[in-house]
Amino acid sequence: MSRDRATLAGCWRAAAAEAAERPFLDFEASDGAVASWTYGEFDRLVGQVAAFLGDAGVGEGGRVHLALTNSPAFVATWLAVARLGACMVPSDPRSASRELALHVERTRPVLAVVGREAADAYDLVEGVPRVDVDEDDTELAGLRAPAGPPSSLPAPRAAAAVMFTSGTTSAPKGVVVTQANYAFAGEVMAAAAQLREDDRQMVVLPLFHANAQYYSLAPAIAVGASVALMHTFSASRFLEQAARHQASHASLFAAPMRMILARGAAPVSGLRLRHCWYAQNVTAEQYRELSALLGCRPRQLYGMTETIPAVLTNPLLSPRPDSMGVPTLGCDVDLRDARGEAVPDGEVGEVVVRGVRGVTLFDGYLDDPQTTARSFRGDALCTGDRAWRDGEGRFYFAGRGSDILKVAGENVSVVEVEAVLAAHPAVFEAAVVGVADAVRDEVPVAYVVRAPDRDGVEEAELLSWCAARLAPSKRPTAVRFVDELPRTSVGKIRKFLLREPSAALLESSR
Repeated sequence: MSRDRATLAGCWRAAAAEAAERPFLDFEASDGAVASWTYGEFDRLVGQVAAFLGDAGVGEGGRVHLALTNSPAFVATWLAVARLGACMVPSDPRSASRELALHVERTRPVLAVVGREAADAYDLVEGVPRVDVDEDDTELAGLRAPAGPPSSLPAPRAAAAVMFTSGTTSAPKGVVVTQANYAFAGEVMAAAAQLREDDRQMVVLPLFHANAQYYSLAPAIAVGASVALMHTFSASRFLEQAARHQASHASLFAAPMRMILARGAAPVSGLRLRHCWYAQNVTAEQYRELSALLGCRPRQLYGMTETIPAVLTNPLLSPRPDSMGVPTLGCDVDLRDARGEAVPDGEVGEVVVRGVRGVTLFDGYLDDPQTTARSFRGDALCTGDRAWRDGEGRFYFAGRGSDILKVAGENVSVVEVEAVLAAHPAVFEAAVVGVADAVRDEVPVAYVVRAPDRDGVEEAELLSWCAARLAPSKRPTAVRFVDELPRTSVGKIRKFLLREPSAALLESSR
């Protein structure tokens, strides 16, 4: 990687110069209107947004909180923040005020950029100046100022983002992603997808999530390809949109893929998809149906916010729907036992990824050196996920840490959900487990012991309590009342008993 392309800011600057007249972004707004920019046109917009942010006090190392849906405002602000050597803090715009306030408290941003969906929740967030934007506004009217000359490129290991994720342990953490991390992700994922400058990435997954940033936007910038950005995912319109925007590449999770099938999708003429990433397993039959619909064989991958690129990807010529893939070119992945010893083929071990912090792996957890240190064994990131490997070098998922759920591709900490439930005055104790779901892979279900003399609380009240305090992926889908939670002799909750059908016997008759 050349020195100019060693940072996200440098990659964007190089792409804007070398591909100035090539298409960069097509954005389909909520009303179906489409706006387009070349690399050169969007670079001018990025410069104006950077000038606005600078005038608002955002400088090198400063943080900008984003609560935006997919939009040109998100992309331009992300790149403008990178250009300034500042740091983006993206949040799910559907988050409750409590979560948004927590992110602000943890990161102390200089400015917040807030979209329509997050506006009401953000009204209760204090301590940060705020700019409201309409995500459908392609002029970015409230985010522009006369641009000055480009500043010098930031250092490769300067923080470019803090992304909150449940990560490798149960407590939500802020993953620090550097300028070099984004550059590395773009280079590795572009090569893995065989992305070319005349290709077009279709982006339907949320931009606040690492998937869209690492696997779609960064690779497109790395090779000067274009992006078709949808304001949100639509299962019923995905194929039609892909054909209309002439997308060649896409990235999905298993859950939205199953949603496409559930809507009874039919083949669409004019589709030119030749590549599609996806995370998590689908059945062999679902895979056959999806391959016929998409016109290509989707390739499963495995990665985390902390691993930066997807460190396991299925081979182009022989993808398997039941496998996480093989180590991606440029990534070093192995399986280890509890002692840190290598695990032979056919046996289950923990997935570990070797690399350089701040370059090929995330830099660390925000203000948490102890958790960062516990997540590494030497130069290897211990993911907490378990897998086994066959004789051909393919990895197969075998489970994850019991306190982390994967809900439609989102990491959900059951500890966070349990804390919200426990704050209700009628809850004495709560335990949350994952239950298999046909669409979202798994969903949280809560087991609750009522507080003494508070028998009146019912499921609807607790579900409403959670809805006001948690993002949709984190909200329990059901609350089951029990007289007591099953425990070991030392008092630890035996959650595996709650996942078994016999757990119904524990339910209270009250």
